[in-house]
Amino acid sequence: MMTAKQRFLAALNRKKADRLPVTTHHVMPYFLKRYLHNISYQEFFDYFGLDPINWVVAVKPDTTCGDYFDPNHTQLGFLEPRRICSDNWQIKLEEIPGQEYQTIRYNFITPHKILFMVLQSNEHTSWVSERLVKEKSDIDLIAQYAPAPLCDVETVNKEAENFAERGMIRGFIPGFDVYGQAGCWQDAAVLYGIENLIMETFSDPVWVHTFLKILQSRKEKYLRSMAEAKFDLIEHGGGDASSTVISPQILEEYVIPYDAPLIELAHQMNQRVVYHTCGGMMPFLEKLASMNPDAMETFTPPQMGGDTDLQEAKKRIGDKVCMIGGFDQFHFFKDCSPEQTRAEVRRCFQAAGEGGGYILCPSDHFFDADISLIQAFADEARKCVY
Repeated sequence: MMTAKQRFLAALNRKKADRLPVTTHHVMPYFLKRYLHNISYQEFFDYFGLDPINWVVAVKPDTTCGDYFDPNHTQLGFLEPRRICSDNWQIKLEEIPGQEYQTIRYNFITPHKILFMVLQSNEHTSWVSERLVKEKSDIDLIAQYAPAPLCDVETVNKEAENFAERGMIRGFIPGFDVYGQAGCWQDAAVLYGIENLIMETFSDPVWVHTFLKILQSRKEKYLRSMAEAKFDLIEHGGGDASSTVISPQILEEYVIPYDAPLIELAHQMNQRVVYHTCGGMMPFLEKLASMNPDAMETFTPPQMGGDTDLQEAKKRIGDKVCMIGGFDQFHFFKDCSPEQTRAEVRRCFQAAGEGGGYILCPSDHFFDADISLIQAFADEARKCVY
């Protein structure tokens, strides 16, 4: 038998493992608290017999630039890196009372102006209710003052050593402070709003390119610092670059030119990359694979708002990338029989498992689920042998 780590690495190298690797994307704190008495993430994997993932979030400030950890950021949220400040980039929080949901305004204080974004939260998750970039000149302040994090290689490697053969060490290219995501286009969409960003590609494309380059430069700095980091896989991309959101033209002009060089740089730093596209993928498959990621996810099925035909995707790109995802957690982790869940596992394996290079995983995270159905999912996957 392979270890879980060996199993994951075989799939990432598009080879057969001893059996189908099976895992989940994120294990949401809400789910653990409500359904499993608040056990830890790793206890979750052991409980169901899934192949474990250890998400490592480890950044550090560039002290040569005068950056330092935000001394007021002591309570970290789910997969949240420690915030980094400088004397010219301070982050101050203020809670806004009288709202339906917890509402916090994050003020980014620079020598010239205070930028701010507003986040709201409930027991499930958080979301941006007011975007950071309100005027086009705001991106100049980001370029001039926003610190760029470095990879804390020592912490990553300590986690990797402790986790050993237990499973995969996974990370991501950092998004913007407080609320951002790995891809350049995705980060810009979070900061400015996806509808606004799409419109600006028609009305002011030069500004959009400038914005994306600023965000790309911050990510480049992080990637250049991680040559010795022992991640097994780092995440890039984001759902706002999916075919259910943008056109092929926008993908080619505003996504690939900024995200593909980061994948190449990650490879130069000895890192494997998975490109995350939660949403439509089928019209973009070959274009996404042309960026040369080691893996792609999430292959969301039509019943969940995506468009993926797993078998067709395997035919088209299965020889180029490892495929991760494809399982419909909305319909087969709730309100069905264990036999139906098992049948869906088999369908995914038959569609994408041939020859290896496939990791069975829900197409992104879940909040509510039937424990017996997750057990059926894990149990049936372990029976899918090559």
